[in-house]
Amino acid sequence: MSELLQRIESEIQFRRLLAPRQNILLAVSGGVDSMVLLHVLHSLAPKNRWHISVVHFNHQLRGRASLADEKLVGAVAKKLALPFFCGRGAVKPYSQQAKISVEMAARKLRHEFLARVARKQKIATIALAHHADDQVELFFLRLLRGAGGEGLAGMKWRSPSPVAKRITLVRPLLACAKTELAVFAGENKIQFREDATNNSNDFLRNRIRNELLPLLHKDYQPGLTKTVLRLMEITGAETEFVSETAQHIAASRWGDSVRPPTGEQDFVGLPVAVQRKLMQQQLQAHGVAGDFELIEQLRQAPEKWVSVNAGLLVRRDVLGKLIYRGQGGKEFNAAELKLPSRSGRVTFASRQFCWRVKPFNGIRETAPSQTESFDVGKIGAEIILRHWRLGDRFQPIGMKSAVKLQDLFVNAKIPAVRRRELALATTATGEIFWVEGLRIGERFKLTPSTRQQLVWHCPKYF
Repeated sequence: MSELLQRIESEIQFRRLLAPRQNILLAVSGGVDSMVLLHVLHSLAPKNRWHISVVHFNHQLRGRASLADEKLVGAVAKKLALPFFCGRGAVKPYSQQAKISVEMAARKLRHEFLARVARKQKIATIALAHHADDQVELFFLRLLRGAGGEGLAGMKWRSPSPVAKRITLVRPLLACAKTELAVFAGENKIQFREDATNNSNDFLRNRIRNELLPLLHKDYQPGLTKTVLRLMEITGAETEFVSETAQHIAASRWGDSVRPPTGEQDFVGLPVAVQRKLMQQQLQAHGVAGDFELIEQLRQAPEKWVSVNAGLLVRRDVLGKLIYRGQGGKEFNAAELKLPSRSGRVTFASRQFCWRVKPFNGIRETAPSQTESFDVGKIGAEIILRHWRLGDRFQPIGMKSAVKLQDLFVNAKIPAVRRRELALATTATGEIFWVEGLRIGERFKLTPSTRQQLVWHCPKYF
């Protein structure tokens, strides 16, 4: 038995990912990682008496190449005498219909298909081939987007399916580097197919993989993968402890059978990390995505009402419990339009907006009037055009942190009635990169590392 095979078997046993006699649904894309996992689990199956079924989802994004992936996985499954299930999804049309990115659409359709097959075949465990390099890429991707402890902890060895909580996802290769998997594939003559889109630097994750990580490995930390994986393991364990502690405190304070303690000290005496987690968990349970600034406002100012959105206010009491109420006053304009980030022309709020993507060679061109340029890689695959909402925060170029958009309007002496008419543009995750009448967003400005720029033309401000 090879050293890699032994290591994977040890991880499966140590982390209790798979039990003897277990039915396993193995997701295989056709890439080197999933084809190696298929070989490994098939090799270990007789010893552990596992029953393996192979499943493949064709995203139909790469034409004949996608079909070739499907045929390879089906042929190998047939050769190994394993049940094979295949599904296809029109990802691009679905992403346009649902107004989400292609990546998000692919992930959603794939997980829904995997869960359907698992339920139909009465299989409770799906094995995925995510590896150590995937973890490191995810760490830096989330780090650059400002994620907290849960995000930086990365993928877990085992977790519930995002679409079916009773189905468990396991990832036996999380400690294996992709280079190891490629060597193992070569030594064992394992067939696999390369996805050519992985070499494209149009997406931030690909640039992290192809540019940032090789630079860090070469010039800063040769053992970067090991160091980051250790950090993610520590962060995950500590975040899990904080989360469970916060849940226990909430249950003991506000459960029906327990009388809550009194006094501000009961909340402020808690560790700061637990205070923040209490705020975050309550906001999430109420359907509110609590960012760091909102959580800090609530944590530091008891009994002060904070605007969450156009129709909702929230405050915390001295015990740390959040109270919500509707927000009166003039209604805010809820109009919203989702745009692809590549190019187009659209009419919004009786004004015409034009945009296009073009290469950036590091030289800033003189822009026509009412035209701005942004880093496409930081914006992502989708733009949302909408109006101002109470609680919006924005970091104009030159400022060190985000501030309330309302405060910027006051400083710019923009009348209250006019504020509701102004347009602004955000990423798919809600981060504002442009506000009509104000400077562009600091995080989205062009830099020497920018590869493509979004040229954004808007109407005259006033």
